[in-house]
Amino acid sequence: MPAITASMVAELRARTDAPMMECKKALTEAEGDAARAEEILRVKLGNKANKAASRVAAEGVVAAYVAGDVGALVEINCETDFVTRNESFLALARSCAQLVAEHNPADVAALSALPLTLDGYGPTVEDVRKGLIGKIGENMSIRRFQRYAGGASLAHYLHGTRIGVVVEYSGSAVAAKDVAMHVAAMKPVALAASDVPADLVDKERKIAAEKAAESGKPAEIVAKMVDGAVQKYLKEVSLLPQAFVKNDKLTVQQMLQAEGTTIKGFTLYVVGEGIAKRSDDFAAEVAAQVAAAKGQ
Repeated sequence: MPAITASMVAELRARTDAPMMECKKALTEAEGDAARAEEILRVKLGNKANKAASRVAAEGVVAAYVAGDVGALVEINCETDFVTRNESFLALARSCAQLVAEHNPADVAALSALPLTLDGYGPTVEDVRKGLIGKIGENMSIRRFQRYAGGASLAHYLHGTRIGVVVEYSGSAVAAKDVAMHVAAMKPVALAASDVPADLVDKERKIAAEKAAESGKPAEIVAKMVDGAVQKYLKEVSLLPQAFVKNDKLTVQQMLQAEGTTIKGFTLYVVGEGIAKRSDDFAAEVAAQVAAAKGQ
């Protein structure tokens, strides 16, 4: 068997990003055949991807793609903030946004089955995802996407990679972009008060009723207090009546009227929103890993 040199190991690591010792083991098993060693690593990394799948992916990025009146917003999650700066992970997110816009998949499963080749992985999005899990060593998942193709104009805004907004509008592109930035900052849950989900309104009404009941006031006064609190809540979480972030003397609706612009809808994604994150004791986790290593 040929000698496994440091340069051979380094070259294989450069192509696969696998740990040095794993590269050496693969080359040894493949008797120095680099191509075969890479195949062996791909198999091992695939197993690694399966193990990673049980870990919570609550970090991640939001990516947008807009071409004319067709666009998409996508959230892809990973385990740590470190991976959100990995160019391969970012490329996967951008590719998925473009695929959603161009192919209109019905759901995440359909998106995962679309053709994609990235970093030598493929031929589908799912194959790329699994390959990158093995390469990077973290679980990652496509969480959600929203596609627009209704014929209206689209504006989008990304605040770094953690917050993304797409706005569907007619009128001024500048005003629409300002609204997208406003949505990212103020995070409304609906366009107008009538669009706020009923479960959110019910929850707010219940909280308001409990607070008002503590006042000891007559029932008719309590009812008015509850209604007032709910109306205030609806004004705060609805886009159009919010004070415009660039000029708080105007509401968003007033600014749009002045600019001759109409907002037909919007999507706001905030990375990890609603995902239960791990809260493990890091020191305890390290201690457990050390203890496990000693027991081997």
